Amino acid sequence: MKKRIVCLITALCLCLGFAVCAAQAGEAKQLSGKVTVYMPSPAGLADKIAAAFTEKTGVDVEQFQGTTGEILARLEAEQANPVADVVILASWSDGLSMKAGGQLESYKPANAGKVNKGWIDGDSTLFGYSASAVGVIYNTTVVPELNADWTELADAKYKDMTAIPDPKKSGACKDFLAGLVTGLDKGEAIMQSWAANGLTVPGANRAALEAVTTGEKGILIAGVDYNAYSSMAKGEPLKIYYPASGTVVNPRPAMILKTAPNMDNAKAFVDFLFSDEAQKLVADAYLLPGRSDVKCENRTNLDEIPQIPTDWDKMMGVASETADKLNNLCK
Repeated sequence: MKKRIVCLITALCLCLGFAVCAAQAGEAKQLSGKVTVYMPSPAGLADKIAAAFTEKTGVDVEQFQGTTGEILARLEAEQANPVADVVILASWSDGLSMKAGGQLESYKPANAGKVNKGWIDGDSTLFGYSASAVGVIYNTTVVPELNADWTELADAKYKDMTAIPDPKKSGACKDFLAGLVTGLDKGEAIMQSWAANGLTVPGANRAALEAVTTGEKGILIAGVDYNAYSSMAKGEPLKIYYPASGTVVNPRPAMILKTAPNMDNAKAFVDFLFSDEAQKLVADAYLLPGRSDVKCENRTNLDEIPQIPTDWDKMMGVASETADKLNNLCK
């Protein structure tokens, strides 16, 4: 009888201990406060993700929205007093530069096994939760049909008709140009031929697309695809295609800063980016989802886009120099 009583008491103590541990673990997972996230366009997607995350966790999301260039400039200005927890860029090469600078926290996000191959770096510091690709966007009232490859866009019949986003402001365009000169034969000569044929640089993605939408220019080289699909859905006279020799699909890296003031919330936010809910929001915004099991119904999917072979380390080394070169050629 004594042995039975001792065993019963021991079992009760063990159960109580497990219950206490479980309660403590549950408390550790309770989130509160805020998370500060720097995100590029589209603004509607950023707002929807922030609202959905807050509804799920109770954590407030403070945002700064801007181009990749604006986000990087803000981070540099805040070096002495870090504010951001999570940074999302429209440029994988710029994310690699941040990694090289030792700025990023390593973390294994939820659903990592479902992420597209290569969209999480080997050190698990860059998490490609979405992606864009650049293509050729054209105004059908100016150019009724177009399927020219990159080299053919320098043909005399397109003289003074082409524009390109400013690669110093558009991370997607900058990475495309880096891919062009490192991944295609005579890529730099192609870029130079566009400039010689009257290529102009109206501004960042939005301004460049506006120049084609209004008919000021007929063709946008290296236009970000989600902008085109969104404008086409609104009835604008635009079409987009991806040239046969390939383009650059640019995963948009979400990154946790080592200096994040709200580290637990930052990790939870990155987890949420790969949730079913957030990935659907990505697809609805005409971006390519980061998870391979999530498909788009309103745009071309990843496996349908011809791609230039990309060596991101090599591209990172020439991206800024190539962007400067393009802008100087087009002055």
